[in-house]
Amino acid sequence: MDNRSIECQARIASIGFFDGVHRGHLHLIRQLKEEARRRGMASLLVTFDRHPRTVVTPDFVPSLLTTLDEKLQLLRETEVDDIVVLPFTPELSQQSAKAFMDQVLHEQLDVRALLLGYDHRFGHGGGTWEDYLQWGQETGIEVVRAEELPGAHVSSSQCRRLLMAGDVSAGSEMLGHPYSIAGKVVYGHQVGHELGFPTANIEFDAEKLLPAHGAYAVWVMLPDGTRHAGMLNIGNRPTIDNGSAVSVEVNLLHYDGNLYGQRITVEFVGRLREEQRFSSREELSRQLQKDKEMTEQILSES
Repeated sequence: MDNRSIECQARIASIGFFDGVHRGHLHLIRQLKEEARRRGMASLLVTFDRHPRTVVTPDFVPSLLTTLDEKLQLLRETEVDDIVVLPFTPELSQQSAKAFMDQVLHEQLDVRALLLGYDHRFGHGGGTWEDYLQWGQETGIEVVRAEELPGAHVSSSQCRRLLMAGDVSAGSEMLGHPYSIAGKVVYGHQVGHELGFPTANIEFDAEKLLPAHGAYAVWVMLPDGTRHAGMLNIGNRPTIDNGSAVSVEVNLLHYDGNLYGQRITVEFVGRLREEQRFSSREELSRQLQKDKEMTEQILSES
């Protein structure tokens, strides 16, 4: 559908922050597209440029499953007709649901129907399901309740808990896609090279959630489109006295290129072990060899 036809069409929308774009979100979006086809409307996703809590609670530092760019890419892959990103401002945080429906959804975005997640609330002060129905009638928006995803409860919070416990396999399964981090490769301490396992140190987004400290089997995507096996470590590197600084470093197996300055993406597959202190660099090197063998086994089965 081209943009001109979308602009002329009334819209059915869903609202959310959509962090992670997990299986629950995808279930909602499938329903949105079905309702749009049934009604002859365009499907619209309305999301926000930042986590609402960063405005409501200025000291809050989010642990995001997806950056804004990552989230938008995943939402585009659902092939909805349109996506609108609203700046979440202090003014917007104080706007009631009824005012938001009237002034933003209906007047600005020509939304005629709103598909509301089964447990979703929006607007300052929230509201009950009956409230949203009434406010919809008063603003000219039909409010439709979405069906819950069958089976286990899926939420961004539960995905975060799994990843923070190091269970990247279960976290990725709940998301419906591999959990990943991306960043530019920067210079590190060169210790990995001395141990025979040269690593690429990743400069990661401060708001992006890091899984629990430890070693992981990963796939690494390079800017040239190639994918490489790798083992990644998250932590303070206690064996070399790295202090409290958290580093993310990945060793690409069977790769000998220069990655400095390049932006790479790492997809987590499985956890190898917790972070631990070794009595010597020689002991660490022996453990890294074991990690490499386990990584190759895990990735061969992924």
